[in-house]
Amino acid sequence: MVGVAAENGDHGGEEGGETALLLSHGAAPRDRLHLAYIVYFILGAGFLVPWNTFITAVDYFSYLYPAVPIDRVFSISYMICALIFLIIIVGWWAHRSGASIRINSGLVLFVVSLLLVPIVDVAYVKGRQGLYTGYDITVVAVVLSGIGDALVQGGVIGSAGELPERYMQAVVAGTAASGVLISFMRILTKAMFSQDSHGLRKSAHLYFAVSIILMGLCLVCYNLADRLPVVRYYKALKTQAEENEREGKDSSLTGAAWRSTLWRIISRVKSFGLGIFLIYAVTLSIFPGYLTQDVHSATLKDWYPVILTAAYNVFDLVGKCLPAFYMLQNEVTAIAGCAARLLFFPLFLICMHGPEFLRTEIPVAVLTCLLGLTNGYLTSVLMILAPKSVPIQHAETAGIAIVLFLVLGLACGSVITWFWVI
Repeated sequence: MVGVAAENGDHGGEEGGETALLLSHGAAPRDRLHLAYIVYFILGAGFLVPWNTFITAVDYFSYLYPAVPIDRVFSISYMICALIFLIIIVGWWAHRSGASIRINSGLVLFVVSLLLVPIVDVAYVKGRQGLYTGYDITVVAVVLSGIGDALVQGGVIGSAGELPERYMQAVVAGTAASGVLISFMRILTKAMFSQDSHGLRKSAHLYFAVSIILMGLCLVCYNLADRLPVVRYYKALKTQAEENEREGKDSSLTGAAWRSTLWRIISRVKSFGLGIFLIYAVTLSIFPGYLTQDVHSATLKDWYPVILTAAYNVFDLVGKCLPAFYMLQNEVTAIAGCAARLLFFPLFLICMHGPEFLRTEIPVAVLTCLLGLTNGYLTSVLMILAPKSVPIQHAETAGIAIVLFLVLGLACGSVITWFWVI
């Protein structure tokens, strides 16, 4: 933050006057019509829509490119790229740029990545199987989307971390809502369109069209958010805290000061980060790979993975909404709950290789619902608690650091999921 302040020194008087004016009324403004909450909910839904779209259209991609394990390739490509760029953002770019630049750049990158798929299909693939140049371009689109995720998710969660906890809950609930939305679309298109190449192609086009529209909505919402009084008030609080922290510091030590500050922030939130890492390492090692490729039902047939995916997403949403009614405040208890989720590994293995009655639909469905519920609730709790454990001027950096742990868990889970194949 020191570096940003130094760069903006010429505008210090103007910004200081605005900050004083915003804070002069004392209490924070009301969030009229819950507009800020709705904006952050939409943004939370938005930054996971591209990922959910690629994964939900996996049946179409699997039809086009039958020789490759699409969902696992998508997972590892997306998560590794997101992780690399998050490390760059946390270690180098976060204190040199505003969240606005990163979020807008990421949203534009999302639009580009989502446009690539229908353009390649219409211009080249045209629903034909085995054209693996199209597959290569699709993987490039997934990689671009992963980079966009690092920019948008880190920025949005970092920005929400500066606000009261209900706005972080809105972001986290939005992430779950995007999964439910895409799952609903998947069920609807599966029921509406024929399950041949023509029907799969039409449903894939619908996924990507809706996703592109949602990215446009996110661009509008985010650029309106900074104009809302409640958001401006807390940004003014952050600015004032930064100015107070800068007093007496030598600007020539900006780089060293930032590194020292960064390590202090990471040290404070590392226990929350460990919990987040465990949550997503467990979740992504099971969902979607295991649930879409490794379980089978003679009764439900190809509806089985669709129903399991929808069940996971619905219960993930329920879990992420629960903190609005009951918020677990004990950090140790929350992290212990994250560690307890390691039990999902032996439980799902039993459902895969155990007694016949445990390999039926009901045990797998119950475990899937519990996987989603615990993922949602514990994620929401830790995401809310972590930024509040540091001063407000460092809340954005703490939020980005937590996202780094999250993506690290996702990347780890995307590697572990290959062991189900072995």
